[in-house]
Amino acid sequence: MSDPAPGLPESGLPGSGDPAPAHPAPTLVQAGLKGLCPRCGSSGLYAGLLRFVERCPRCGLDIGSFNVGDGPAAFLTLILGALVVGLAIWLQLAVNPPWWVHVLVWIPFMIATTIGSLRIAKAMLLAAEYRNAAQEGRVRE
Repeated sequence: MSDPAPGLPESGLPGSGDPAPAHPAPTLVQAGLKGLCPRCGSSGLYAGLLRFVERCPRCGLDIGSFNVGDGPAAFLTLILGALVVGLAIWLQLAVNPPWWVHVLVWIPFMIATTIGSLRIAKAMLLAAEYRNAAQEGRVRE
């Protein structure tokens, strides 16, 4: 039998037949929008702007052992970059502003939307990893 996913105790695995936790787990959307612990639903998933806390203060889930990686950042940069290019072209064709207006509008817009949506995407991915007991792939010998 394999080890449980990082941060999951043996008895807390989904489908193990154990009773439900005292606090219902949040949905992926709730966890992402509110920054909730995927196990108990308490707030305070972030220790800073984009850095997770090491452990949940309520249930003790080892959040630091999950590997969210750079996936959310790469997808959001591509999606938001395409959106900004489309909006910048529309603004240029509709109003024909000087170049510095584009700099003043699109750089802060891109920074704000990337950081804001990155918090949501990282929390949702962490909740999905917890819910699906995701772990690194291993080659069987």
